[in-house]
Amino acid sequence: MIKVAPSLLASDFLNLGRDIEKVRAAGGDYLHCDVMDGAFVPNISFGQPVVKAAVKSGIPCDVHLMIEKPEKYIEEFAKLGARIITVHAEACVHLNRQLRLIRECGCLAGVALNPATSPECLRYSLGEFDLALVMTVNPGFGGQKMIMKATDKITEIRDMLASEGAEAEIEVDGGVNESTAPMLIKKGATLLVAGSAFFGAKDCAEFIKNIRG
Repeated sequence: MIKVAPSLLASDFLNLGRDIEKVRAAGGDYLHCDVMDGAFVPNISFGQPVVKAAVKSGIPCDVHLMIEKPEKYIEEFAKLGARIITVHAEACVHLNRQLRLIRECGCLAGVALNPATSPECLRYSLGEFDLALVMTVNPGFGGQKMIMKATDKITEIRDMLASEGAEAEIEVDGGVNESTAPMLIKKGATLLVAGSAFFGAKDCAEFIKNIRG
């Protein structure tokens, strides 16, 4: 079954508890937590206090570190209870080392690629990550239009994993909605992040049902 991770970046921060409950009621598989530092991306979102509160909901938290020097914070987010911790290949000088650290902390290890980053860099870390996150918008802001060319990487990563006998979720973040989801799933996506489209839906449960196909 296709998994869905509503993004807290698109929630109403004045009513965070209410919106997290929307995710639970709608059957979301994860809470996607976009942690931004204003350096790796041109925006600052939220950090440890919000993730700590989200973890208390009992919904598994998918923590996406859009930050420089993520190795400084991996252990801290793991201790808060993150289920998945994803770092950007572009932000890691020693990517394999950071992926191993995430696993050693008891979390699933994810590696994210910006739209212009080639998936070829993943070849040298196959077997060391549990999730590959394909960004289909340039990270830093919610509600952006999908960069369609970036979706080609979904198939490339799927084929790379298969050729090496490796397994990993393929997650997609950016412009995911009821119109784009079928195409993403056909290419090989297994986990879809939805922000504005989820929280803007009239019926969140129906939205998740529709994008799962």
